[in-house]
Amino acid sequence: MTTLPPPATELSADEARRIALRAQGFLGAPDRRAGVRGVLRHLGAVQLDTISVLARSHELIPYARLGAVGRKTVEDAYWKDTHAFEYWSHAACILPIEEWPHFAFRRRAYRNRPHWNHHLPDGVYDQVVKQLRAEGPLTATDLGGAKRTSEWWDWSGTKVAVERALMYGEVVCVERRGWKRVYDLAERAVPPSLLHDELHDAECLRRLVRLAGRSLGVGTRADIADYHRLKAEQVAAVIADSGLVPVAVEGWGKPAWADPEALETPPRGRHRTTLLSPFDSLVWERARTERIFGFTHRLEAYVPKQKRVHGYFAMPVLAGGRLVGRVDPAREGRTLVARQVTLDSPKAAGPVAQALVEAAGWVDCTDVRVERVDAPELREALTAELVRLLA
Repeated sequence: MTTLPPPATELSADEARRIALRAQGFLGAPDRRAGVRGVLRHLGAVQLDTISVLARSHELIPYARLGAVGRKTVEDAYWKDTHAFEYWSHAACILPIEEWPHFAFRRRAYRNRPHWNHHLPDGVYDQVVKQLRAEGPLTATDLGGAKRTSEWWDWSGTKVAVERALMYGEVVCVERRGWKRVYDLAERAVPPSLLHDELHDAECLRRLVRLAGRSLGVGTRADIADYHRLKAEQVAAVIADSGLVPVAVEGWGKPAWADPEALETPPRGRHRTTLLSPFDSLVWERARTERIFGFTHRLEAYVPKQKRVHGYFAMPVLAGGRLVGRVDPAREGRTLVARQVTLDSPKAAGPVAQALVEAAGWVDCTDVRVERVDAPELREALTAELVRLLA
């Protein structure tokens, strides 16, 4: 491990927050010409998730940065013209196709993995690859069925084989169709110039650390490791050669690294006011979110209803570069329902109302109804703002 030089730059907590916001696309004018594909390249990873309330998370990510982007436009931007692929990064993520070589280390690790949770019957792997070569792209259903029984975990031999091939890199998920993965051979889906595993592990890790640092703007070693779910020792081994620079951030209490380009010019510009998916890379790591924004957030979709504090899919509200509240949304016909709203202060009523009205328009709702406000004394202010904006 290389000994790191002492930090050459000291950042205030506010400067670090603003650098992070700009790096994530929430401060300054977005590059609308680059559109959704530009957002994907900028972030480096967009997390997928099965939950859909207003929309699925991978649709909410570009919406949060660009505003009302058509949902078909989003899907086309991800999947048309072999622009992206799905793989295991922070979780299951959509990744820019140019990052394919960087994940060679993970594909190799899967190929060398000694134990698996699912049994792979003899001959099924080769049969799946043969069928994809002849008939692909195909879903697991097309290949013969995803499950043996109705239990979610009880995969069929075909599903086990095609998912194993995905991890190995012989097969690629080229799109989601009705939320089902659509598989094809990597030799057809990945451009020839990128279809290789030539980069050694250290080079893969160095590049991913550099990209994560650029997407975060500034972060601790744990922040950077979490972005693509690298191990701490993997990051430690390459961070000195990654191009990131050591910095000290007020109040963080841990060493940090920053993208040198992010330090060259002070982050300025217009702040975005929006609802955020809990799986947005600005807030997906709880410890970082608490450190930067002083905001504690937990996804409660998998918490028993009686134990939820903020709601099933509470979405943080970003305004003025701060997280100012939460909204647990739902839809009833053409009404966006705020089942539960948390406002951190009376000043948050206006921004939260603005975020609700914009989101309602995006999902083709014409009205907004608030069911519960955690601080009842703020309900009147929020309602008045909604009436004004909807008039």
